[in-house]
Amino acid sequence: MVNTLNTSQYIKELRDNLLLGQRELANLVGLGKDGERTVRGWEAGDHKPSPLKWSRILELQDEMKRYYENAPLKQKPIEESQFTFIDLFAGIGGIRYPFQKLGGHCVFTSEWDKFAQKTYLENFGEMPSGDITEIKTSDISDHDILLGGFPCQAFSQAGLKQGFNDTRGTMFFEIQRILANKKPKAFLLENVKQLVGHDKGRTFKTITSILEGKNDLELDNDIKLSDETLEALSKKLNYWISYKVLRAADHGLPQNRQRIYIVGFNKNYYKNIDFDSIFSWPENDISHVKVRDILVHDDHVNEKYTISEKLWAGHQRRKQEHKNKGNGFGYSLFNSDSEYTNTISARYYKDGSEILIDQKHLSKRPRKLTPRECANLQGFPQDFIIDAVSDCQIYKQFGNSVAISVIRKIANQLIQTMDTANTLLK
Repeated sequence: MVNTLNTSQYIKELRDNLLLGQRELANLVGLGKDGERTVRGWEAGDHKPSPLKWSRILELQDEMKRYYENAPLKQKPIEESQFTFIDLFAGIGGIRYPFQKLGGHCVFTSEWDKFAQKTYLENFGEMPSGDITEIKTSDISDHDILLGGFPCQAFSQAGLKQGFNDTRGTMFFEIQRILANKKPKAFLLENVKQLVGHDKGRTFKTITSILEGKNDLELDNDIKLSDETLEALSKKLNYWISYKVLRAADHGLPQNRQRIYIVGFNKNYYKNIDFDSIFSWPENDISHVKVRDILVHDDHVNEKYTISEKLWAGHQRRKQEHKNKGNGFGYSLFNSDSEYTNTISARYYKDGSEILIDQKHLSKRPRKLTPRECANLQGFPQDFIIDAVSDCQIYKQFGNSVAISVIRKIANQLIQTMDTANTLLK
């Protein structure tokens, strides 16, 4: 019975044991948007969980153990690692995975979306911490490398391009806060290619100036940042940086996904190292894969992924209307012989129009990619669990994720550069 136990003490100790915040516990228990407040009330003794929620809480210890034991991408002990890193704006771990495979150990993760947290938990056996703006720097472990695919909607072609005036755009300042206080040896950031030209280049210039320590900022009064983040902006960084737009189709994945990647090395740590001579961006692949390489066999495609007759008629009508106006908007059809697909987006779950697979050989209407094909298109391993959440959510997650083959190549270059720099420091 709930009333016979010291529920507040039990819940607090459970959170401590499982390394969970109140928001993360609320997500696991299945509470709604006010769940964090509810958990806070439980722990303060203001009220007690319902019998159903209490039963769920009692299951968590064993459930989290099962997640850890069964996670296909569980990392090795830190004692066996070659370096440490943190995974910010982690999504479903697309940036983390290559660094982990190359000998790194993730010591902190942040991701606010509860559905992405669930997929991350199932695959890595770890529950990410939530909103980075609510996490003190002192609660983040020291690390060698900071990774961050910070939110891109504020800068993207599909978004409103509001940049720093969008709360998602201010997330870069959280990265600056952590860099200023934790001083990692290196970082890798990822964003949409439109970031370079946003606000006639002024947004990107602000970002690079901050990273290089050349900033004297006068922020718009409408930009809301925490006191700790504002204080960190007064601390000058000193990173050597390089950036480049890379396309997934040039690095082993049949997708026309172009993203900007920013690499940095701490010049206060690596004193007098000429990074211009020891760091280089990965070269393009000579051999190209095709769309057939990411498709599953026709026999393994559920009929539900074939679009409806009504949706197909609507796609064709809209495409013809755009054609009559002289533009090329509308659905895009691909087959196994296609060189690459369009970029998969977070809105793919809506109608799949940016990537439809031709099924004329089966006398069927086109179909959407299956979740497994979306995983393949982004380069995720075959044992990556894709059914921890609904199709709608996993489509969003893969659309928001990264091209893993590109990250793997950059990670190789970054780690090799650090090894070379460490040798030169001796």
